[in-house]
Amino acid sequence: MNQYMSPSKTALTFAFLISGFHVAWSLLILVGWAQALIDFIFWAHMLSLPIVVKAFDATAFVTLIVVTAVIGWIFGYAMARIWNRLHRAAQ
Repeated sequence: MNQYMSPSKTALTFAFLISGFHVAWSLLILVGWAQALIDFIFWAHMLSLPIVVKAFDATAFVTLIVVTAVIGWIFGYAMARIWNRLHRAAQ
């Protein structure tokens, strides 16, 4: 069985996945549901911190998506390379 992972495809998948979560979060902020979600998450985890969700900021949105996509790409690429090296050594 071929256990090879394409580093470029894995990197792109991670980039879309991680930045996609942050697009969803930004949309929650845009429609005004983010504070309620944070409040629920903290309540369910029995935590209390003064977290206040700010107003939507387009510059922060673009920065967040670009940075998380780059980080996701780096982690995806590294994971695929490590995976391939470990499985090549096991053969």
